[in-house]
Formats: sequence, C-alpha cells, structure tokens
Amino acid sequence: MSGAPDLIFRSLADPTRRGLFERLCREGELTVGALTVQAGVSQPAVSKHLAVLKQAGLVRDRQEGRQTHYRAEASALGPLADWTTQQTAYWRARFDALEDLLNRMDQ
Repeated sequence: MSGAPDLIFRSLADPTRRGLFERLCREGELTVGALTVQAGVSQPAVSKHLAVLKQAGLVRDRQEGRQTHYRAEASALGPLADWTTQQTAYWRARFDALEDLLNRMDQ
C-alpha cells in the first residue's frame, strides 16, 4: 500500500481528527454524540471527520439502533510506523557518513 502513509498523514494532519483518533485510542469505543461533547465542533463536523478517519482505516464503526459507535484501529498506523522506521534508518546512515567524513577531514 504505497498510498497508505499519505492517506494516514493527511487524515491525522487535522487537529480535530487527530484529537478524535487519540480519544478513541484512550477511551475505547464511543458514540458520535459522546465524541461531539468534547470535540469543540458540531455533530455533523465530527461525523465528517470520522468519515475521513474511516476512509484511512484508522477507525471502524458499528450501528446499534440509531447510534453509530466508533473505535480506533491502532494497527492501521502500521504503514506510518514502517515509514518512520525507514526514515530513521536513512537519516542515521546519512549522519554516520557525515561523521566519517568530518573525522577524515580532521586527520
């Protein structure tokens, strides 16, 4: 999934969406109404944010009567963790090469 990290980054770039995701990670499954209480935005806005998170695979929903319950899918952060690991390895190698060059220049 080459586009997965981009979709996850875009989804979590918005502070409201990031806050909703973090809250679901901390508190577990919540209804849209419960999420709206502390979101600082309207219920329709929360629903739109949740739709973006759902499209990115970061949340799952289930219907129970008239209410929709959402839960975080922390495992969906896997592509982001992989990207971070790759970047860490790349930059560590670059800094090691720079350190070697500077050491050779000092000799």
